[in-house]
Amino acid sequence: MLKKIFRVLYEYAAITFGSLLVALSLNLFLVPNKIAAGGFSGIATVVYYVSYYKLPVGMTMLALNIPAFILGVKTIGVDFGVKSIYGTVILSVLTDTTTFVPCITYDKLLASVFGGALMGIGLAIVLLFGATTGGTEMLAKIIHKYISFISVGQILLGLDVAVIVLASVVFKSYELGLWAILTLFACSKLIDAILEGVNFAKALIIISDKSDIIAEKILKELDRGVTGLHGIGMWTKTEKNVLLCVVKRHEVSRVKNLVKSVDKRAFVILTDVREVLGEGFSV
Repeated sequence: MLKKIFRVLYEYAAITFGSLLVALSLNLFLVPNKIAAGGFSGIATVVYYVSYYKLPVGMTMLALNIPAFILGVKTIGVDFGVKSIYGTVILSVLTDTTTFVPCITYDKLLASVFGGALMGIGLAIVLLFGATTGGTEMLAKIIHKYISFISVGQILLGLDVAVIVLASVVFKSYELGLWAILTLFACSKLIDAILEGVNFAKALIIISDKSDIIAEKILKELDRGVTGLHGIGMWTKTEKNVLLCVVKRHEVSRVKNLVKSVDKRAFVILTDVREVLGEGFSV
């Protein structure tokens, strides 16, 4: 029971930290430079300036997110909805309570790149722990549930283009729209890198006449599973076992050295694996 409580506290602390990074990206870089980088935060930025600074960005985002809450709970589930409600509320609160921090730069290029990167890191952390900060982030997660072959970052990019166009028209500056696109690009790349890179691994295909010895060493010395596949050398017409082994990045050199120590003539294929589910990796 105590372990479960600590796990829940850890998850919500991580969501809070991710939301804080997003809030800082808005106040340090984006909002002061009128960069409406899509989503409800982009709409809230436009509303903030149109209302002559009377409607806070955070509270506007919260008001816009209510319909998204309902859709998220119905589509993805109660647990996801509760976490996302928390993420969205805390982001709104943090956005409005950190407005005292000064803008770091009014250089649009620096603001776009660093603001987008900081936002991407924050959103990725929130998404990793099963939540969103609402808006198009929540919609992207919902859509990704049904079309998983398109990354969350790519879906976000597509949804936010409409917001960027709206902001460009309202601010009467297509240049600001271009900066916003750059921000979204940086944000989506960071999200993809973190979400898809967390479980990044390597797969090795090993062909050797001493496959049994190699497999035994991998099992005992590395504590990694090995699968033996039936293979036939088409030139020699001889049958042999082909070993398939998936390891974490830092284990690659150990496997290569192990194989070399057993059979220097072994044929080894090393390839990237974007995600691994199962024992020893993600479950």
